[in-house]
Amino acid sequence: MFVRRESLKQYVRLYPVTTAIIIINVLVMAAMTWYGSSKSNATLIRFGAMFDLPGMEPELWRYVTSIFIHIGFEHLLFNSFALYVFAAPLERLLGSLRYAPFYLLCGIIANIVSAWLHSDYYIGAGASGAIYGVYAAYLYLSIFRKDLIDYQTKQTVRTIVIIGFVYSLIIPNVDLYAHAGGFVGGFAVSALMTLFVKRRRRPDDEREQEMP
Repeated sequence: MFVRRESLKQYVRLYPVTTAIIIINVLVMAAMTWYGSSKSNATLIRFGAMFDLPGMEPELWRYVTSIFIHIGFEHLLFNSFALYVFAAPLERLLGSLRYAPFYLLCGIIANIVSAWLHSDYYIGAGASGAIYGVYAAYLYLSIFRKDLIDYQTKQTVRTIVIIGFVYSLIIPNVDLYAHAGGFVGGFAVSALMTLFVKRRRRPDDEREQEMP
């Protein structure tokens, strides 16, 4: 599932939302670099990063914009790779119209949890919270929709999640709260989407193996 053999043209056609997310991330990084630096606190705040700073309150729109902002090229590269490889199959499983709000919801939940749990001042940005929501969706499917997730994919996802959380604990300046929030949010949203689809499904559709 996670082996990308598509040409660039095929990838764009099959995964339009994931492609758009990666492009937006790159364009935002380019704009921030042109403006100043993606590692500059002033630039991060100007472009929509989340924060908790003395005498300042983050606007609500930052819970969305910060999902598309990255701190440094390495941060962008790591998350873009994760999106390119791991998020794309989920878009096919969910369908683009479900995948887009799913991704945004996971990112927003990650930012809410991060802001709630941070006891110190911080500036936060990145797609990692939403990406951990993607990982959680695969974990949910491996438990409740085993017909859609093969054994190798299940093992790959579990390994990635374990390594990811260990990495979040030992590497400085990684927002563990956002990662955990996105993961829990992704699992919860997957369950809600499944429930919603089951309630909408007509009796004649019960035989279909439709991914929620």
